[in-house]
Amino acid sequence: MKPLLVTMGDAAGIGPEIIVKAFVAGELADAVVIGDAAVLRRAGAPMTAVIDHPDDFVAVPPGCLPLLPPPGLPEGLAALPRGRIDARNGAAAARCIEHAVALVRQGAGAAIVTAPIHKEAFAAAGVPYPGHTEMLQALAAGADGAPPPVRMMLANAELRVVLVTIHQSLRSAIDALSFEAVLDTLRIARRSAAAWGLEAPRIAVAGLNPHAGEGGLFGDEELRVIAPAVAAAVAEGIDARGPFPPDTVFMQARRGAFDLVVSMVHDHGLIAVKYLGVEEGVNVTLGLPFVRTSPDHGTAFDIAGRGVADASSLVAATRLARRLAR
Repeated sequence: MKPLLVTMGDAAGIGPEIIVKAFVAGELADAVVIGDAAVLRRAGAPMTAVIDHPDDFVAVPPGCLPLLPPPGLPEGLAALPRGRIDARNGAAAARCIEHAVALVRQGAGAAIVTAPIHKEAFAAAGVPYPGHTEMLQALAAGADGAPPPVRMMLANAELRVVLVTIHQSLRSAIDALSFEAVLDTLRIARRSAAAWGLEAPRIAVAGLNPHAGEGGLFGDEELRVIAPAVAAAVAEGIDARGPFPPDTVFMQARRGAFDLVVSMVHDHGLIAVKYLGVEEGVNVTLGLPFVRTSPDHGTAFDIAGRGVADASSLVAATRLARRLAR
C-alpha cells in the first residue's frame, strides 16, 4: 500500500495545524507529510518520525507523524512568525509540492493532498505560478514537455463545480473564454467523473452574463462561445446542457437535476460551493496523471497558531483522495 503524500503548505498559515489535528484524530494513518519537522512540532505534533522515503512509513511507530523533508528546504522556518507573508515560506511550500509530485510520479505515493499555500508568499519567492493548479499542471508535463489540460473542481456532498478559467482577473478571464476552452472543460469533466462512478454525468453549463445573456441583450458570449461548445460536446456523446443563468443553475444541481456544473469564471462557481460551508469542501485538480485534492480554504493567517482552525476540509480531502486513487 502506497501512502498519501500530504504537503505542509505555507508554514505561517493553518496548514501545519490542521495536518496535526487530522493526524491526532486518526485520519492520516496512511499518510506521509512532506514538510519541515520543526514546523510540524510547533503546530503540536506529538512526535515526528523523519523518514527518507514514503515506503518507510510502515515502520513508523504508532503515534508518530511520518515526516519526509524535501531537499532544498529553507532553514529556520519554525522561527518565522505565523500570519505573515514571507518569501522563505513560499519557497518551502513550493519545494514540498515539487517533491511530492516527483514522488507520486515515481509511484511512491497513492495521491497528493495539499495544505493551503499563500499566493503572495509564492510570488515573493519568485515561484512563477499563481496557485497550486497551475504549478501542478506544469510539474505534470509529459516527456514532450507539454503540460496536460487541467481544470479545478470544488466539491462537497451537495454540489460539484468545474471551472473553465481559474486564477486570473475577471477581465482577463472573460477574454480567455473560447469555444475550445469550454469544450475541453466538458471533456475533462466527463472523463474525470468516471473516477467517482459517474460514467455519463449530467453536466449543467452556467452562462457568463446575467440571465445567460438574455438572447444577446446582456452579452453575446453565450451565443458566440458557450452554446456552440455545448452543442459540440453533445455531438461527442457528452450529456451537457445549457448555458443556464448562473444565478439559478447551482440551485438546480444541488436539488439533483445535474451531477456537476461547469462555471465560466472562478467566483461564479466557488461562491456557490463555499456558501454551503467550507468545512466539507474539497478542491480537486482534474486532468492530472495523478490524484490531487486539497481543502477548499486558504491559509487563514488571521487565526494561524491559535489552535482554533478546523481540519474538516482537510479530512474530507484525504478521504476523497483515497477513493479516487483506488
